[in-house]
Amino acid sequence: MQISQQQLDLVNDRIRALVEAGSFYGKKLAEAGITHVETPEDFTKLPFSEKKDLRDAYPLGLMTAPEEEIVRIHSSSGTTGTPVIIPYTAKDVDDWAIMFKRCYETAGITNMDRIQITPGYGLWTAGIGFQNGAEKLGAMVIPMGPGNTDKQLQMMQDMKSTVLCSTSSYALLLAEEIEKRGIKKNIHLKKGVIGSERWSDKMRKHISESLGIELYDIYGLTEIYGPGIGINCEYNEGMHYWDDFLYIEIIDPKTGEPVPDGEMGEIVITTLVKEGAPLIRYRTHDLSRIIPGKCKCGRCYPRLDTIMGRTDDMMKIKGVNVFPSQIEEVLANFNEINSEYQIRISHLDGKDTMRIYVESTGDVDFESLSKRIAEKVKSRIGFTPIVKVVEVGVLPRSMKKTARVIDERFD
Repeated sequence: MQISQQQLDLVNDRIRALVEAGSFYGKKLAEAGITHVETPEDFTKLPFSEKKDLRDAYPLGLMTAPEEEIVRIHSSSGTTGTPVIIPYTAKDVDDWAIMFKRCYETAGITNMDRIQITPGYGLWTAGIGFQNGAEKLGAMVIPMGPGNTDKQLQMMQDMKSTVLCSTSSYALLLAEEIEKRGIKKNIHLKKGVIGSERWSDKMRKHISESLGIELYDIYGLTEIYGPGIGINCEYNEGMHYWDDFLYIEIIDPKTGEPVPDGEMGEIVITTLVKEGAPLIRYRTHDLSRIIPGKCKCGRCYPRLDTIMGRTDDMMKIKGVNVFPSQIEEVLANFNEINSEYQIRISHLDGKDTMRIYVESTGDVDFESLSKRIAEKVKSRIGFTPIVKVVEVGVLPRSMKKTARVIDERFD
């Protein structure tokens, strides 16, 4: 999807602001000698920005608006390395709420809904992003934050929450607890807005059926406002994203060259109107594709496909490149197991081993099932893993994101 003239004008406005402020990225552009773009071809010559650049700018090197206009900072949720600090102006906060409100409306959520928010508050963008959008919509917010499942379920029943906002991992944990406690009849949920981590179709189906709700994938990252920059509609054929606020291109992660619409690659985002910390051609490392054509819902906003993983998800085992999504696709074909799995990679006796843990109920032969799964995985990735089938509930559940791949070779 080629950048439009209107979007180019907005990019030039942001470049001007970056250069004038002498912010980290403004200096980078000035050094590259690019302070104006005339054509879509000029735009593709602009240098990429990367997470490392944002870390190097710590603490406030990204700040582009005058300090008296900065009303808030957020920081990325990563637990390692120097944090990324993103400053926001009042307009940035409001723009983000407008985008999030659109997400809720696209999911058919109205001001008569009661929205229970379980993602974290604080420096992380999640909880407060869900809340700002819901307040902009005029819905009733139940700002629970993460954890304390007993309290979550009590409020869900007493307040008759109709919308659950959470990670897929926590939605799964809540679904299992509701089933275990036999309180499904007291739950009034109709929809779930799920973000923050990639999840399989099998997990989506399990959560949807357990809770009896429609599920919506919400997309976003702290560096680019936070969650709320895109969501799927009722036709569930990709996520609409807001191209009046963002320009999204897909590139070949190896060459950095743009790929045609419909082709898989890395998502690169340019913020068109952000004031506090505008970003030009930010490499997200998320893998997806732009879906060509118009959606059946009739909305004019373009669409991104489901996030397929990350360029840094790749595991090299026994000389073979393996992505978690390949394992997920194989596991999805086995009805005897649920959606939870864990991959552990170790280096024992001079060689790499991959163990896959899956959960099943006690009415199947674990040994036979392990063998069948191992054979199918081998036919997909080229070597045989060790497959362990365990009882349902043995694998860890999380109130945030669940670590499904644990590489013990570098511990």
